[in-house]
Amino acid sequence: MAANFHNQNNLPDVSFSTTPADKRRHPRVETCLTATWQGMSSRSSVRISDLSEGACYVDSIAKVLVGELMTLNISGSSQKSFEVSCVVAHYSRLGFGVRFVDLDEARYAQIRLLIEND
Repeated sequence: MAANFHNQNNLPDVSFSTTPADKRRHPRVETCLTATWQGMSSRSSVRISDLSEGACYVDSIAKVLVGELMTLNISGSSQKSFEVSCVVAHYSRLGFGVRFVDLDEARYAQIRLLIEND
C-alpha cells in the first residue's frame, strides 16, 4: 500500500495492488500437469500451468465462480494422482486460479514433490 498526497484535496491517495501475483504467499513454478476438476455443476479434464505449495493456475475455458469450492485430482508424471480441495480465487476467460484448502501434510508433500521434480 502506498500513500501519495499529490491530489486536489490533499488527502492520501491510497492504492492497493489486486493482481493475483501480488497476493501469492508461495513462489510458483511453471509446469504442465494434467488434472480433473469437479465443481458445483460440472467436471472437466484440464491442464495445470503453474503450481505452488498453496495454489495453482488451471487452464480451462470452463465457467467457474470466484469463491466456488472444487476438488482437483492432480496427476504427476512420476507419482499416483491425488486429490486436493480448493477454492477459486480468480477467473479469466482462459483459466482460473485456485487456492488449496485443508491440505494435510501428506498432500503438501505430494505438491512439494511435483514442484521439485519439475
